[in-house]
Amino acid sequence: MKSNRLIFSLIAIVSAPLSATGIDAYINSTIQPLTDIFSSFIFYEIEIFGAPMPLIVLWLIGAAIFFTAYFNFLNLRGFKHAFQLLRGDYSCPDYEGELTHFQALSTAVSGTVGIGNIAGVAIVISIGGPGATFWLVVAGFLGMSTKFAECVAGVMYRKVNPDGSISGGPMYYLEAGLRQKKSILAC
Repeated sequence: MKSNRLIFSLIAIVSAPLSATGIDAYINSTIQPLTDIFSSFIFYEIEIFGAPMPLIVLWLIGAAIFFTAYFNFLNLRGFKHAFQLLRGDYSCPDYEGELTHFQALSTAVSGTVGIGNIAGVAIVISIGGPGATFWLVVAGFLGMSTKFAECVAGVMYRKVNPDGSISGGPMYYLEAGLRQKKSILAC
């Protein structure tokens, strides 16, 4: 009896990659029409001054302008306070958390800026010239407010674990924020 189970287990292990490939292809063919619908909705293009513009880009620009106005141009007013935080002027050993202010900033920047951003800027400047540089500065200026809003939500909805460690990020603030709003999207 045990030898039969062992043989069936070995056969299942050996044949697993073949069936997994079939399952993978089946899942892709089943889900592909749904992803095509979502992709065509999310990246729907409208024409602005004769050039196609994905609607998602307009939503991001609108959100950046909204947050910049809502926070009353904090991306300009908050520079002094930001440097005070980085220097440790507000540090207190009694606060919850595992990271210093500088470590938290370094983590946020490392998660945001990557080789795509660096190479993308170089390519845009080489192709677009001075006009592209201006729009990169404008996008960066407005994007600061969006990043600030994201970081504030991350701090507001972070989770303090029983061992004192802290967990946070989009998966936490989306779930907690949507649950607070009693949305059906909250898991």
